[in-house]
Amino acid sequence: MPADPVRGTVVFGFFQEHSERDYGMRHLQGKAALVTGAASGIGRAIALRLAAEGVRSYLLDVNAAGLAETVDQCKRRGVDAIGRRCDLTRPAEISSAVDYVLEQWNGVDLLVNNAGITYYGRTADMAAEHWDRLLAINLHAPIQLTRELLPTLLDRGEAHVLNVASVCGLVGLGRVTAYTTSKFGLVGFSESLRAEYARRGLGVTALCPGFADTNLFTAAPLGADRQSHKTPPKWTLATPEKIADCAIRGIRRNRAVVVVQPYAHALVALKRFAPWLLDGVNRFSRKRRTPTPPPAATAAEDRRAA
Repeated sequence: MPADPVRGTVVFGFFQEHSERDYGMRHLQGKAALVTGAASGIGRAIALRLAAEGVRSYLLDVNAAGLAETVDQCKRRGVDAIGRRCDLTRPAEISSAVDYVLEQWNGVDLLVNNAGITYYGRTADMAAEHWDRLLAINLHAPIQLTRELLPTLLDRGEAHVLNVASVCGLVGLGRVTAYTTSKFGLVGFSESLRAEYARRGLGVTALCPGFADTNLFTAAPLGADRQSHKTPPKWTLATPEKIADCAIRGIRRNRAVVVVQPYAHALVALKRFAPWLLDGVNRFSRKRRTPTPPPAATAAEDRRAA
């Protein structure tokens, strides 16, 4: 049998050799994937892109109608697809969904943790239930899914975890503190998983796009300081399809972090090489406002404090 082709990467002036196997999941056809948040947006685009590559998918979302449409579109591409309504804020539903795919398919080769929500507004105006829901969907659910599927992922010999984070997981931005917190956590989780299990054939990628042309912001709850939803400028938006294409390339090449838009790359570079400048911009743009009193504690919070 011929030896693996050897390729190399220059890292800090040193040439590191690695075989073709190190490049990640080169062949997707015939693989099985689990995708969360598949009813719309980036999740749907990734599911359809995987279907075009011959990947059968197990799709989760709380939106049953949108999920059924995605399943139908995947099947039209000639692959098997199963949809299951799952509320990612409920750990028992996540475990039940995992048990089902283990029973039906003996696990998956690819886990795509895509589902996410946001909140735009001042941190002081964000209620405890909003924090809890956001962290449950954006961070706790991906961790639980990964933990429960990890033994079978490692048994596959070639498997991959794609965590859909955000440029907000690399650069902190104002008025999206909870979202940024969850995405920083997801990037760190991805980096640690990759460091721990790379030698066992598990690839891990943190996908960090800038703003996307989805309903992420319009579906978010409004802060007490907001009368309407704040949406990013059109020029900053990438289509879900473009982000899905970047995701597939990241999986194939086993990229650790994938940043999508040019301005997202610029933000990351600015933080890395001139963090003082980014901090100065934030300070300069800050306006003096009348301090807002914290929101009144709910009955649940009173009991928690007691």
